[in-house]
Amino acid sequence: MPLDITTFTLVDKPTTLKENLAILERDEYRCQYCGLDGKASFENGLIMRTDFVVPRAKKGKKDPKNLVACCVPCNTIKGKKMYKSFNDAKEFVLARRMELRRAWEAKVQHPAANAAKA
Repeated sequence: MPLDITTFTLVDKPTTLKENLAILERDEYRCQYCGLDGKASFENGLIMRTDFVVPRAKKGKKDPKNLVACCVPCNTIKGKKMYKSFNDAKEFVLARRMELRRAWEAKVQHPAANAAKA
C-alpha cells in the first residue's frame, strides 16, 4: 500500500491491476483524450493508465463510468481540475497539448536562435 506523506498513513491504491486492465481492454488501450494507440508500440503501451474523469481529489468514484484509458501526458495535463463534462476535459487536454506542441516545435526549429538568447 502507498504511504500518504501528509498523514503518514497507508492508503489503498485507487484501482486494482484487474480493474485497470478491464478499463484498458474496454477502451482498446486507446487514450480517450488524444487517441494514442497503446497497442501500436511497446513504448505507447508503457504510458497507458486509467484516469478518473472526475478526479478522486474531487470525490470521483471508482466506477467504470468514471474511468477511462488515458496516456500519461494527457493525464498530467488534465490534472485534478474539475470539468463540466468529459468532452470539456477532452477539449482542454487537446488544446493544451497543441499549445505545448507549438512551443516545443518553435524551440526545435530554431535551436541556434534559442541558444543565442541564453
